[in-house]
Order: sequence, then structure tokens, then C-alpha cells
Amino acid sequence: MSNFDVDLIFRIAGIGIFISVLNIVLKQAGKEEQAQMLTLGGVVVVLLMVIQLINELFYTIKTIFNLY
Repeated sequence: MSNFDVDLIFRIAGIGIFISVLNIVLKQAGKEEQAQMLTLGGVVVVLLMVIQLINELFYTIKTIFNLY
């Protein structure tokens, strides 16, 4: 695994930990709806990161096999 892969894993884990802590704080404050929206937003951010990587993967595959 390259340095970029490890950095991405740590970034996703950091987002997950940050969202979890904020989620707990909001639930303790009685704001379940905001906690749920925060969790949904965190999932969307991570999915966008993964989609970008999948796009790079397909571009690399197209480049390797000359599929233009």
C-alpha cells in the first residue's frame, strides 16, 4: 500500500470518529434530528471520497488497456 492509501484510510477513520463524537454530543443535548442529519452528511462525504477513487480506478484501467 502506498502512502496515499494509508492517508485516505486515516482520513475516513478521522471523519468517522469526529462524526461519532458530535453525534453523541447532539443526542445528549436532545437533538436527535440534527444528529441523524450529521451522520447522513458524514456518510455522503465519505461516499464522495470513495466515488472519486473509483473514478480514478476506471480511468487507470482505461489508460492501461487503451479503451478510449
